[in-house]
Order: sequence, then structure tokens, then C-alpha cells
Amino acid sequence: MRVDYNTLTKTLRALTDGETDAVALMATVACEVHHSDDRFDWTGFYRVTAPELLKIGPYQGGHGCLVIPFARGVCGAAARTGEIQLVADVEAFEGHIACASSTRSELVLPVFDLNQRLLGVFDLDSDQPDAFTQADADALKSILAEVFAQAT
Repeated sequence: MRVDYNTLTKTLRALTDGETDAVALMATVACEVHHSDDRFDWTGFYRVTAPELLKIGPYQGGHGCLVIPFARGVCGAAARTGEIQLVADVEAFEGHIACASSTRSELVLPVFDLNQRLLGVFDLDSDQPDAFTQADADALKSILAEVFAQAT
């Protein structure tokens, strides 16, 4: 099953309309995205909770790392640089944190509110190598921008 981003966008728009709580938005996005595609084995958020520090937020899948410093891993790189991290082979990513030993590829997107304040990162892990494409990154970036523009 491959995600239909048009349908996913419409579904999330309907589910999140008028919601401003960032955690509620994260929970809804994590659930809907996770169940939209069988490539997504772990789907969730790491929230900025202190300077240079991410803590686990709403997610779907097995246990995630509880704390990730901006200085470490793919999630840390996305938070530190504010840029999408599209990693075809996590073993080749210097400093990768193996929260799950089965993860082979990863897509991490920074999440900003309307004022461009970093709220956290949206992390998708796959047990398949090279599971994510630039099209996935572009579509998810657009969805996150729309949903979190209403976050307070």
C-alpha cells in the first residue's frame, strides 16, 4: 500500500481544522501518516523541550528513543539545521542513533509553527532500505506546514 497524499491531506485537514494544540495535532498526524503506507514502521514526533534537546512526542510503532540531543542522529540533524533529512541507509549516516535495530532508512522533517519557531521534528523510519523519496519529503513538508500553521 502506497500513501495517497491528496487523500491524506484532505483527511488531515478535516481532522485538524480549528485545533491549535501542538500535541493534539502531532498525535493525529502521527496516526494518520503511520497507517497510510506500509513502508512506515515508526512514525512520530520528537518535541523541542529545552535548548538543543528533543524529547519523544506522540508516535505510532515500537518504542522510540526518549531523548535526542540536537548534536546526535538524524533527528538531531533535522532540528539543528532546520532541513529535511532523507537517509537511504541509516548505517551510512555518521552519528545515527539506533532506537530500533530494524530501521534501514529514515525521513525526518523539521516542524515549525506559523512564526517559524521550531516545534520539533517528524520522524519516519522504515525497515526497508531506501524506502523514502523526495516526493514523500515534499508532500509531507506541505502537510506539516498546513497543519502546524495553526499550532500555538
